Amino acid sequence: MLLALGAIITGLALLVWSADKFVDGAVGLAENWGMSKAMIGLTIVSLGTSAPEIFVSVMAATGGNSALAFGNAIGSNIANVALVLGATTLIAVLPIKRGLLKQDLPALLIVTLITGLLLWDLTLSRLDGIILIAMLFALLILLFRYKKEHPEEASNEEEIDDFELKESVVSFVLGLVVLVVSSKLLVWGAVDIATSMGISQIIIGLTIVAIGTSLPELAASITSARRGHHDIALGNIIGSNVLNILTVLSLAAIVQPIAISQEVLFRDYGLMTALTLLLAFFIILPQKKRTLGKPQGILFLLCYAAYMTMLYVEATN
Repeated sequence: MLLALGAIITGLALLVWSADKFVDGAVGLAENWGMSKAMIGLTIVSLGTSAPEIFVSVMAATGGNSALAFGNAIGSNIANVALVLGATTLIAVLPIKRGLLKQDLPALLIVTLITGLLLWDLTLSRLDGIILIAMLFALLILLFRYKKEHPEEASNEEEIDDFELKESVVSFVLGLVVLVVSSKLLVWGAVDIATSMGISQIIIGLTIVAIGTSLPELAASITSARRGHHDIALGNIIGSNVLNILTVLSLAAIVQPIAISQEVLFRDYGLMTALTLLLAFFIILPQKKRTLGKPQGILFLLCYAAYMTMLYVEATN
């Protein structure tokens, strides 16, 4: 048990570190190959925020632990809204930008709805995974066109640093290797604890693994809020949730089709959808200043606390 717990803690720490290295290296390689910074931001940097979830879920699915992969993806989305966004709004009031209403929020709502339709038969097949991947490419194309038509909004985004080719190669390879190793370590520890304690893998995925893989989003959002980049924090969370579904769930399903119970569909996917709709309500709600503040954040945190309590009671019973 202690060895498995140590594997989870070590795996999470290495996962967060290696994800940054992997993204930095990939950005540097893309720059050296002539890719524009706008395209790098839309693809590599955006996808990089979901790198921990992607690698953990793919490794879990490869090892036949598809329930853990599903729990990680759905649990991360729940944690991003209820925990990460909730905690961030306690630090700073987050303004709601026009781009969020026109592209980010509609994308999240559509992706969440389609995922529910694909899960309605209680399976996520390889074909379903391919459909989600196709949606990812379509979304990236639409976003790139939007950025070209609205270049003034690019000024609100974070700058992308320049990297030397040699430095980029080393960072990319090192990050990739450690990502794979740390993902396997985390999955092994999670599966071992679930087996030894008699807890279902999906519960472990929804809690320990999901919270752990959401740490980069939590750190990035809180840091952005403290530095005054309030609009970046909210956009990152919504973007991460879209990519978690379109990349994490899709790749895991392509590796190994995922079967879920009706309870998981209504309890876990249902909560993810409810939180998404609640977030959309707060964003669309007419108000003098479109913002998310402490009242909304406290509500999200209370929802997450209630959800964790419910999962704990179920696990102990």
